Amino acid sequence: MEWGTYPGLGPGAEVLGRSLRGRHVLELGCGQGQNAAHLAYRHRAQVTAVDLVDLQIQHARDRFGEIPGLTLLTSDAMRFLQHTAIVFDIVYSVFGAVGLVDPRLLLAAIARRLKRHGLLGFSVPHPGRPGMRSPGGRQPRHGTIRLPDGSSRPVARWELSAADWRRALAQTDMRVVTVRELGHPDRRHPTALLVIARRN
Repeated sequence: MEWGTYPGLGPGAEVLGRSLRGRHVLELGCGQGQNAAHLAYRHRAQVTAVDLVDLQIQHARDRFGEIPGLTLLTSDAMRFLQHTAIVFDIVYSVFGAVGLVDPRLLLAAIARRLKRHGLLGFSVPHPGRPGMRSPGGRQPRHGTIRLPDGSSRPVARWELSAADWRRALAQTDMRVVTVRELGHPDRRHPTALLVIARRN
């Protein structure tokens, strides 16, 4: 499982807890499903993975659709959180919906579907990474993401500092456990933030 932009250099699934077997886990913005598949297959978690882009889910089902305990759904993250009846032990996002949906709305929706003391983990682009003119803030930056068929899709991305993520989480009854900067050890600047929080 990868959290950062350089494969093999960051932490893995252990940041979500020592034993994931049987835990109800939700991934928001699963892309082609490799992280969700890893948690279901290697760690025996019960994983629901959602992505807004149907093409991503089709690719995920083609590769991983037979893995027991893995459910792959095309859905907007907010819509799924508002309509599901499941209460999850763990919610996570790897450059997924967290950061691509207004944090004031999404974090509150996550907290409502997270068990008491449940864990939220997410990685987002570092707001001070190379090439950025200024740190992100309350207004989203507009850009594009590339899809498996080579096409692009416009996105808005909220790029908060670690302190701003702490404040945003505190407003939704969650507390930050740890924040880590991820990057390449041979490069000067980090490229991602990994945030782990728990619901109070």
